[in-house]
Amino acid sequence: MDADVSDSAGPPADPDRPDHSAGDEPADGAQDDSGAAPPEESGPAPHDGSPGAGATDSGGEDESHDEGEDDKDSQGEAGFRTWADRPGGTVPGHRRHWLRWTALAVSFLVLVAAGAGWWLYKKLDGNITTDTSAAAELKAYEQERPTPIARNAQNILLIGSDTRSGDNSRYGRDDGGSQRSDTTILLHLAADRRSATAVSIPRDLMAEIPSCHTADGKATKKQFAQFNWAFELGGTACTIRAVEKMTGVRVDHHMVIDFNGFKDMVDAVDGVEVCLKEPVDDADAHLKLPAGRQKLDGEQALGYVRARKSIGNGSDTERMDRQQKFLGALVNKMQSNGVLLNPTRLYPVLDAATKSLTTDPGLDSLRDLYDLVRGMRNVPTEQVQFLTVPRQPYRANPNRDELVQPDADQLFDRLRTDEPVAVVPADEVNGADTQADHRSDKHSSGQEPGGTSESPTPAPTYSGSNAAEDPCDS
Repeated sequence: MDADVSDSAGPPADPDRPDHSAGDEPADGAQDDSGAAPPEESGPAPHDGSPGAGATDSGGEDESHDEGEDDKDSQGEAGFRTWADRPGGTVPGHRRHWLRWTALAVSFLVLVAAGAGWWLYKKLDGNITTDTSAAAELKAYEQERPTPIARNAQNILLIGSDTRSGDNSRYGRDDGGSQRSDTTILLHLAADRRSATAVSIPRDLMAEIPSCHTADGKATKKQFAQFNWAFELGGTACTIRAVEKMTGVRVDHHMVIDFNGFKDMVDAVDGVEVCLKEPVDDADAHLKLPAGRQKLDGEQALGYVRARKSIGNGSDTERMDRQQKFLGALVNKMQSNGVLLNPTRLYPVLDAATKSLTTDPGLDSLRDLYDLVRGMRNVPTEQVQFLTVPRQPYRANPNRDELVQPDADQLFDRLRTDEPVAVVPADEVNGADTQADHRSDKHSSGQEPGGTSESPTPAPTYSGSNAAEDPCDS
């Protein structure tokens, strides 16, 4: 019984008692001089409770085994605080391995996405052609150009080139790559970016064209001629100077887009709807359509905006009205379908536009164009307005146009000072003149001479349209 007590767990035996029971040999020697119990006796008793287990003389190997077994039994499975503390545990290693690969995969995807985004950006950015020659020409004539008045407002000259060179040769005879301005629009963006006014300038309008330099450096003479001669003689710079002289409006930027760019933009938005009162069959415009509501693809849209003799009365005035309504429908399509706010849908539009776009150095990067588009995306479609300069048949040649004064100057003055301009359909404008509110017997404020009024000056009303109008309602 004494042996059982001495081998059990607990404090060392009483020093007054014998070190061991009679007849029992101590394991690995007796107690040391301090009287402390041997190390193996300070641990827990053998698990099976058999006497003499702690005093076996089987050697250190057996003692080490017993101690490990005792530790395992005393701590149990719950004694290890984490899986990582378990000897030989494999789950934490797998988890860390999986986390490392996940981080690597995510990092790789981020790098690929960043690389793809950078590649797309550089591709679009590289599509744009910079017109440095126009910038140099305009700089040479800086002193005669108008001074900007309305801060933060922008005036951009949009020129549709009908050059027949290259891919555009199918649309007409190639006169050695000569260029003409088929369509010219002065786009005014209000300083608060709550309205945009696009004013068409007829190509047949008689205007004063300044002395300009041709592509080979020769100077042309100043002349009173058909407006689109300016582009043919002296390119973009000559056209800008002619517009500034006519309107007094400082042109901040310009864009030139050719036929293929226009087609691709229409295709990029999946076509644009128009309404035809009569069937169209025009071989010159490559256009054959039935009457009624039609969804035009890029090729059809190009024929539609260029056709003259086969649609309407064949006049250039009617053609400009058709172009304005089509551009309004295109703007409405882009905004209503969320193209401007959806990068995946905006990219094809930008790609199509930039491929055939030539701009001044201030708009020759994708960032510049994005800032411009971002400034316009909040403009309500009903405030994106289209009109043509007040004009009438030229007295010396009814096949040409001339400005109606003072109506035209009053319009230009409002654009110059960033004042509002309102447009309504032609049949809603009073009187035979499409700009009846601007008769020469009225003051520029809209009041009769000598009249007084404390009410705000009403915005002048012109014949035109806006992007919110349904083309089939007119």
